[in-house]
Amino acid sequence: MKRILPILIPLSLLVVVFLHGKTQDTQVKATYQQGDLQPTEIQKKVERLVFGILSNYHYRKIPVNDSLSSKIFDAYIKDLDPNKVFFLASDVAEMEKYRFTIDEQLNMGDLTSAFQMYNRYQKRMLERYAYIEQLMKQPVEFTTDETYQPDREKAKWAETADELNNYWRKDLKRQLLDWKIGGKADTTAIRELKERYARSAKYMARTRSEDVFQVFMNAYTESIDPHTSYMIPKTAEEFNKDMAQSFEGIGATLRLEGDYVTIQDLIPGGPAFRSKLINPKDRIVGVAQGDGGAFVDVIGWFTDDAVKLIRGPKGTVVRLKILAANGVTGSPTSEVRIVREKIKIEEQKAKQEVLNYKQGDKNVKIGLITIPMFYRDFDGARKREADFNSTTSDVRKFLTEFKQSGVDGVIIDLRNNGGGSLIESVDLTGLFITKGPVVQRKQADGKISQEVDRDIEQVYNGPLVVMINRFSASASEIFAAAIQDYKRGIVVGEQSYGKGTVQSVVDLDNYIGDGKEPAGQLKITLEKFYRINGSSTQHKGVSPDFALPSAFSAEEFGESSQPSALPWDMIPSTTYQPTNHVIAPALAKLQAAFTTRLKTKPDLIKLRADFDRWKKIKETNSISLNMEKRKKELDEQKKKPDESQAVMDALGGGAEETAAEKDKKDKSADKHAKDAYLKETQQILADWLALQPK
Repeated sequence: MKRILPILIPLSLLVVVFLHGKTQDTQVKATYQQGDLQPTEIQKKVERLVFGILSNYHYRKIPVNDSLSSKIFDAYIKDLDPNKVFFLASDVAEMEKYRFTIDEQLNMGDLTSAFQMYNRYQKRMLERYAYIEQLMKQPVEFTTDETYQPDREKAKWAETADELNNYWRKDLKRQLLDWKIGGKADTTAIRELKERYARSAKYMARTRSEDVFQVFMNAYTESIDPHTSYMIPKTAEEFNKDMAQSFEGIGATLRLEGDYVTIQDLIPGGPAFRSKLINPKDRIVGVAQGDGGAFVDVIGWFTDDAVKLIRGPKGTVVRLKILAANGVTGSPTSEVRIVREKIKIEEQKAKQEVLNYKQGDKNVKIGLITIPMFYRDFDGARKREADFNSTTSDVRKFLTEFKQSGVDGVIIDLRNNGGGSLIESVDLTGLFITKGPVVQRKQADGKISQEVDRDIEQVYNGPLVVMINRFSASASEIFAAAIQDYKRGIVVGEQSYGKGTVQSVVDLDNYIGDGKEPAGQLKITLEKFYRINGSSTQHKGVSPDFALPSAFSAEEFGESSQPSALPWDMIPSTTYQPTNHVIAPALAKLQAAFTTRLKTKPDLIKLRADFDRWKKIKETNSISLNMEKRKKELDEQKKKPDESQAVMDALGGGAEETAAEKDKKDKSADKHAKDAYLKETQQILADWLALQPK
């Protein structure tokens, strides 16, 4: 949810917070080497304030004990060195002394362990860069028969510096080899690599204490809940720009995952979204300004610094070097050119079109509504403007048009819809039911409330199908779950994301500091969502009535992939009256036919086979560093089917064509021809229509 709820923290909390610091005088003074980063006094105060807020107001009341301390320790180590290429085993063993002391340090506003661990990390990183600088002075040969394993997440920590050096030697060799095969001159490749690592070393040397503080604080907050986070002042400023729903850039939210600035979400309708060349989980490895600017390597950069390069004035060009999330091991990067635009989130509107589907000798007319996000002009609504911008008002118009044109059924496509306005998900549900509860909310104190549709008007009463996928979340899940629980329509696709929690943002400046040093913001989880049948949407998401083949496992993407995700649970069902639109005998017949098609329909068989191959290829973790063998590996990749494209086609959900593409395309061509999910959904709807009483 990108909705900021107001929060008032009682003054008594501040008393609780600072009582936690009574034992602070007894803590051991930290010793720092010259040049080490050290925490500031404001950071110590902020840490104690955040500790008090989370201990007293977070939905999950987790005891601050050795168990939580151990989780924070592991999370912090992983955030610093996820691929185990900087720390030595001896470093980790030495830092074990902090594993069960972080809880006491949090209580006292003591950041000793956080900064001592980071300073060791920085020291090791600079050692590796110094080694690389020497290594690049030596000639590189590509005839030795050796391999490189890029993913070391499951590897053991290196015992010696020589062991780490061997990894970095191979990593350097792998980059040079691919560039050489790609036609880049040796001297150019060496020069560019030298510049890359020199920049990275210089960047690391410029790390500030607030950067360390944010990494550690988020290891703490995310050990409690993946959607709770602390934002240092500069990050809070960027967050507030996003929430203001108007900024200039490419239309994407970013976060640091390991050494990579990673695409978290794409804003529907934004430049990155419309390019169809960038997807969630893609990693940005380089940024260049204009059509002729040189690329700046951003591997290892903090997100806010990378954002400064990516964001810019409307109409200017930025070029991104992308390492695709769906690429196999050793895949080369791609370059994407984007013209920055003024992004207004509230203008990313729903779209509609009428599809003609052939069912035997009968033509079925289907109304398709694609909703990229749940948007609402809150200012216009507050002023009671008659035509304020909202998802519900747009869909209402579409449904009225569909009735006038005589559609046989309607499909609501919520694929890749990450949520938005809760009010809109409730109001949108109201277009399809007479009235009743849509979702339940439970607070940390156990109090349960309901969001209810009170408008008895039912704008559309015909057959309805809702499409979801693994990236449908939050408000999308509330709508899909309500339609399913009311038996108002059927749900097709993949299990949804599973985000069933509500966050609020606390401006810490209101509770600490003298106004000279800003304290940042805390995003905290305060509530959970529950379906009207009592089941939480948290963790499990919404399970479709018809589950299509999926490229993404719950362990890889979604709420359930987060170790600290709040669990699924149930509360009592609320009172509601299901409709008779979806009846058990008809649903059973449809599911039987669907199960048969999964085994016999060529499109679905191919889709499943593509996904299975893609998953196996992704598990590959070995690259040859022999010139001839590496050429063969790359040639084999080119010859094989493009499984990754099948994955992108299946994601579907609102990718827009450019004007040039529309002009080139045959007017009779089906722009959804590669969308196997939508094709099968039309088939299911057509079958359902055939079962309707005449």
